[in-house]
Amino acid sequence: MQKIPIANFAHTKLLQLFHTYALIGGMPEIVRNYAENRDLTSLSAIHDSLITSYIEDAEKYAANNTQLQLIRHAIRASFAQAGKRIKYQGFGNSNYGSREMGEALRTLQKALLIYLIHPVTGFTLPVLPDLKKSPRLHVLDTGMLNYFAGIQKEILSSTDLNNVYQGTMIEHLVGQELLASNFDALSTLQFWVREKKTSTAEVDYIYSWNSKLIPIEVKSGTEGKLKSLHLFMENAPHSMAIRFYAGELQITNVITGTGKKYKLLNIPYYLVSQLENYLTWFQKEIDG
Repeated sequence: MQKIPIANFAHTKLLQLFHTYALIGGMPEIVRNYAENRDLTSLSAIHDSLITSYIEDAEKYAANNTQLQLIRHAIRASFAQAGKRIKYQGFGNSNYGSREMGEALRTLQKALLIYLIHPVTGFTLPVLPDLKKSPRLHVLDTGMLNYFAGIQKEILSSTDLNNVYQGTMIEHLVGQELLASNFDALSTLQFWVREKKTSTAEVDYIYSWNSKLIPIEVKSGTEGKLKSLHLFMENAPHSMAIRFYAGELQITNVITGTGKKYKLLNIPYYLVSQLENYLTWFQKEIDG
């Protein structure tokens, strides 16, 4: 994976390895057990133990019994809602109010159990998240999301992770990889939205690079299905966009509905951790 661009003959093998990684996640105890036994069925007990321990540890973050019950509910519900936009009011089919649930989820974020990704509405730096709009919730590990959602068999039988869990799992995993590779304390992960009464548009992630806000979609299919991405690029002051998918590396020329031309880097989702290097390569390819 160090050679850029990656050789096409390695694509199938790397895709298979990434699917295994997507299935088991990155929790050290899970990885160690799978490396030693190669038995996926034995991982269920460990997943159960990990989730139980997080719920039991909730008392570390609670000042009283009411807060303890609130945080325990937030932990359970977070795995069910992972990868989705949420509302604090009634989170997880509860009777809890917006203020108390918001405080509970922010407490879990400080404890690094979850991450709340907020939307932006602009096209240029500086990035200003809109805290009034619903955030997207990420949990600490995609493997635990898979276990809680019961989608492990789907992953095993799939050749394209975009077809699993309505695409939520691979979108979540790409986000986790982007978070893991971001060491800039002043940066964070966001997504882009345009919300109007007549229509809604949403781009999966926005990535700050070389004074540009680069839109990132995690999608299968043809470029014509990337309507939200086209809308963003019609307003962006540059011509670079990223799409993570199960296919091979390629750059395509795209024209939006209003006639703006831009370059789309279609990149296999196993290369998400190498995004910075591929953006540099992408820019050189565009410059010719």
